[in-house]
Amino acid sequence: MTLKTSRRAFLRGASAAVATLVVGLDPRGAWAAGHGGDLVPNPFVRIGADGSVTVIAKHFEMGQGTTTGLASLLAEELDADWEQVRVEFAPANTQLYVNTLFGVQGTGGSTALANSFMQYREAGAAARSLLVQAAAAEWGVPAAEITVANGVVSHGDKNAGFGDLVGRVPADAQPDVVVKTPAQFALIGRDKLPRKDSAAKTDGTATFAMDVMPEGVIFAVIAHAPKFGGTVVSFDATEALAMPGVIDVKQVPMGVAVYAENTWAAMMARDAVQIEWDFSNAETRSMDAMEAEYAAAMDQPGLPARADGGTDDALGAAASTIEAEFHFPFLAHAPMETLNCVVQIKDGKVQVWDGSQFQTVTQGAVGAVSGVGPENVAIETVYAGGSFGRRANFTSDYEVEATFAAQALGTDRPVKLVWTREDDIRGGYYRPMTRHRIRAGVDADGKLTGWHSTIANKSIFTGTPMEAMAVNGGVDHFSVEGVVDTEYALPAMQVDLHNMQSAVPVLWWRSVGHSHSGYAMEVAIDMAAEAAGRDPVEFRRELLANAPRSLGVLNLVAEKADWGAPLPAGWGRGVAVHKSFNTYVAEVAEVSTDAEGRVKLERFVAAVDLGVAVNPDVIRAQVEGSIGYGLGHVMRQKITFTEGEVDQSNFPDYEPLRIADMPRVEVHIVPSTEAPTGIGEPGLPPAGPALANAIYAATGKRVMRLPMVDDGIVFA
Repeated sequence: MTLKTSRRAFLRGASAAVATLVVGLDPRGAWAAGHGGDLVPNPFVRIGADGSVTVIAKHFEMGQGTTTGLASLLAEELDADWEQVRVEFAPANTQLYVNTLFGVQGTGGSTALANSFMQYREAGAAARSLLVQAAAAEWGVPAAEITVANGVVSHGDKNAGFGDLVGRVPADAQPDVVVKTPAQFALIGRDKLPRKDSAAKTDGTATFAMDVMPEGVIFAVIAHAPKFGGTVVSFDATEALAMPGVIDVKQVPMGVAVYAENTWAAMMARDAVQIEWDFSNAETRSMDAMEAEYAAAMDQPGLPARADGGTDDALGAAASTIEAEFHFPFLAHAPMETLNCVVQIKDGKVQVWDGSQFQTVTQGAVGAVSGVGPENVAIETVYAGGSFGRRANFTSDYEVEATFAAQALGTDRPVKLVWTREDDIRGGYYRPMTRHRIRAGVDADGKLTGWHSTIANKSIFTGTPMEAMAVNGGVDHFSVEGVVDTEYALPAMQVDLHNMQSAVPVLWWRSVGHSHSGYAMEVAIDMAAEAAGRDPVEFRRELLANAPRSLGVLNLVAEKADWGAPLPAGWGRGVAVHKSFNTYVAEVAEVSTDAEGRVKLERFVAAVDLGVAVNPDVIRAQVEGSIGYGLGHVMRQKITFTEGEVDQSNFPDYEPLRIADMPRVEVHIVPSTEAPTGIGEPGLPPAGPALANAIYAATGKRVMRLPMVDDGIVFA
């Protein structure tokens, strides 16, 4: 088997897969009886003779509640008994399971329910219609007189469970799809609906990628270059090959693969491999050099991302101006389950077991490097222990690594690639380091007159197969989102962008550009309010007068947080509001300080408008989790470099939020009949600036450099 080493080749393969496999599917289409006698009305549901309802989830579950959300939509319209509903992950099949907002089969961008809301409801309604037609034919009664509730089909004194009707659907039946009105919902919007993944995750029966152990599996780890862009010159595996349990050592395009009978043996042997690296094209700078380059860019002309005109004149004529320059570090994703998957190449086909986030891209990439083509790559998706964007990337990096490792070993046995925590922290994609300078003017009446943002970071999309969807005139929208499209009515606004270059790989990170733009915008808005002599909430209300949904969450959070009420001495209260992924979130933070000036997070109140609240309990959990994740990064987390090598390696030096740090959190959901939007990410952008503004209110210290501990903040 030929080992193909071209990254360009597998990117072309991934792009080709996206271009050729994307076909939408109408869930109201043809139905079939198959799968051992089960009723299969469409690709999204299977009804068994035992009455079970299996929802086929086209989006994977990484803890965000997708399995419960999709099941709720379908079961609602099917009128199924929630206890009889179970969930399976869809196979990799872009034709059937495309994310209609991406054009590929994949999960991310807080799109799961947004793109599936009507699709899964119509799929449930189609299945219900066929069961009703079966009962009507069986009982000789009009279909319009039949009712369905909790998995039981009824007419007068006649009743049948779903399983009783599975084999009785007339061959010529066609689904009549009529969905419910919101007033008829029984599951959608129901609070405390038991999650479909909770029991299995509690009793240990849920299968994560780390649990997958096919017969004959060989374990592999890879020694990556310690500097990004480094390549192998030579290696000596003599000592490693003599160690117990070691099977082989092979060079692969991204480093040196070590194979063993278990992960421990593989990791120990990897440490014993002597490798000579070529760093001629690698990133070799330390942080001081990188930051100096970013700082210098601030004073140079940038690419225009937004130019309303008159900015310089407006700032020059302002009664007072505010100037702020924010520094945001590189960040790792650090999901609890590190990257891993199993790949088996056999008989011209590839089988992948993975917590797969972008199935279409992975099929294309693995199909290209293996030479079998995407149509011969099967993916069995299992649970993932978090992602925050890391498992979804343009190159399917770790799945491709596993494929190269399986090829290099030259066996048809399955190969399980495992990344350690250190691999993950030191060798991943990162949220781009960003610098953001803001100048804003306020007139004598306390109103904003002009706004100028200058941003420097590395583009996520430039040079990737998805560049055309995000980059226009050199400006990557994801570098400036949350600024150029702010909900605030900012006059004479100008936004400039500098695309920085580095061998350090960057990727979307939970809430992408909003993770830094939300912080800069909301702290600067607070500074402008102070310069105007205005209350921060009142100042925002005026700027959001023509943005009713943002204004709505701001008003709700101010009410629920008792904005303006007295606080104990040494306490501070801060507010932030931000729209991302078409969801509107406002948050208020309360902090206290002790005699030594140490800051303690006391309380967070959040208000969220995301349209129809499909699963309120899941929504609250996601907002609570995204607040925690957002606070962790602004408080202590950073990725830094010394001579091109990552300084951090594990949680002791890439410190996440601790349980003692977590404040009390209250989440309030705005009632709405609008189509649902996303919730996995929008709770994060306001968290950091709400905390920063509360710290300022308590201490008089503006935090411009993240993490906060680097700007002098000490947490209790």
